[in-house]
Amino acid sequence: MKSRRRLWSLFAALGLAASAHAAGPVLVIHAGAGAPRKDMPPAREKAIRAALTQALLAGYTELKAGKPAIDGVTAALVVLEDDPLFNAGRGSVFTHAGTLEMDAAIMDGYTLRAGSVAAIDHVRNPILAARAVMEHSSHVMLVGAGAEAFARSQGLAMESDAWFRTEERWQQLQRALKEDAAKQPHGDEATAKHFGTVGAVALDVDGHLAAGTSTGGMNDKLPGRVGDSPIIGAGTYANSDCAVSGTGWGEFYMRTVAAHAICMRVTQLRMPIARAAAEVINQEIPAMGGNGGAIALDERGHIAIPFNTDGMFRGWIDGSGKPHVAIFGDEDDGTGEPLPAPAPDDAASGR
Repeated sequence: MKSRRRLWSLFAALGLAASAHAAGPVLVIHAGAGAPRKDMPPAREKAIRAALTQALLAGYTELKAGKPAIDGVTAALVVLEDDPLFNAGRGSVFTHAGTLEMDAAIMDGYTLRAGSVAAIDHVRNPILAARAVMEHSSHVMLVGAGAEAFARSQGLAMESDAWFRTEERWQQLQRALKEDAAKQPHGDEATAKHFGTVGAVALDVDGHLAAGTSTGGMNDKLPGRVGDSPIIGAGTYANSDCAVSGTGWGEFYMRTVAAHAICMRVTQLRMPIARAAAEVINQEIPAMGGNGGAIALDERGHIAIPFNTDGMFRGWIDGSGKPHVAIFGDEDDGTGEPLPAPAPDDAASGR
């Protein structure tokens, strides 16, 4: 097992690159980094794999129908936000004051249009609020009460506090508060402050890219704290060559402008996306003391899924139409099949 873990660490350091069929759309999702096997009961693991698959199929249905990448991203993230297993929408973590403050962002790589919301509550699907900001306002980011009022004006579904609250998240906050009072480090990753986000990147049949990210933020965070997920360029970014969604310790993703840094390596340096993503996620961020992961996708359908934690909830589906999901660091995907090899023209093209 140790040798397998070392081998997987090598794969992760190289960015876990994959290739998609050029003729078909591509969708990649994540639902948070961390995921130690010891903290994963079999029933929960099964439920998470099923939820990831459902999200993949929802997004891929849009893409396969010829809809733009932004629609595939949105559809996948709505499924994940509605599932209380994940720290986004329903199931979001609590602030230190016991309140909910959710963040989300979405970006269309073809037009460079973007929208985001931060520190909102009551909006059932924050990713829809972010998209509404992009499509129906002259702004990129709205926060707090103003963002919620805008979401209401757009007719988005709203929910009470009770709908978002789960007992699991409440107990995570209680453990964190006790550890804070005792000045103790958090005892497990479920209680740790910086894990948990959902994200998606997509390539449509026209070759256009999009990215989106949604999160409840950090467990036990100070009210008003905003992380990297809704910050365009930090946790979410897309252009004509590259799309990225991150998950991890957001303060470090903001300080490295992680998503943008990955895409600039691809766009300006013509670096393969696997190397670009690995340099930022597995080198720059850990060197500063942070950790986490990301999903990245280039305009030819190459996928990178670097992470430096025990695992990351993740999934992908390409032109073959078959969903793949994985959780732990020592597996390639949920079916036991190997990842596709990089495209054979990588060496010749420099990509």
